[in-house]
Amino acid sequence: MLILGIDEAGRGPVIGPLVICGVLIRESSLAELIKKGVRDSKSLTSHRRLKLKKEIELLAEDYELIIISPQQIDKKGMNDLELESTITLIRRFHPHGVIVDAPTRNCNSYKEKIRGFLNPETKIELVVENFADQNYPVVGAASILAKVERDRRISKLKKRYGSLGSGYPSDSRTINFLRGYLRHYGCFPPIVRKRWKTLQRILEEES
Repeated sequence: MLILGIDEAGRGPVIGPLVICGVLIRESSLAELIKKGVRDSKSLTSHRRLKLKKEIELLAEDYELIIISPQQIDKKGMNDLELESTITLIRRFHPHGVIVDAPTRNCNSYKEKIRGFLNPETKIELVVENFADQNYPVVGAASILAKVERDRRISKLKKRYGSLGSGYPSDSRTINFLRGYLRHYGCFPPIVRKRWKTLQRILEEES
């Protein structure tokens, strides 16, 4: 039996992409994921995530990363893009079961939205839960691969733009970077999500 776990990294930041990952694994390999300590990426150090990434890639039947740019997010909206990506992953892998870390509190509604895009004859066991990355190792695996890829891309941005922090609105380094860039260039860099209220607040404060 093939199980697909789906999770994301980078939903909240004002800088950088959203990364969505699907990890396909045989049910018989789930115990091995648990044995290796695969769990929610946020509870692991970056060093541990990198080590587990290699283990996950060896254990998984397949996996895919979907990279969504700030421009795509601004144009279409986070929720629709995340739903579309989830459907794309399910259609690609044709799993027997799917476990999704829900991006909304209304898990049943999100589950029905997913079902609505699938062929009615498609028989898939679908689990949609909050904190699924903490409760299901295959979703934890997806969260690790997504987080490692987002971190890699943020590191590349730092080499180009300098110190920009984590990219989260709560990070003072990120806010200082955005303020400095706005003062110097009169606009925000193309790596930001322009629909975020964080940017509007900075614009108002700087005007």
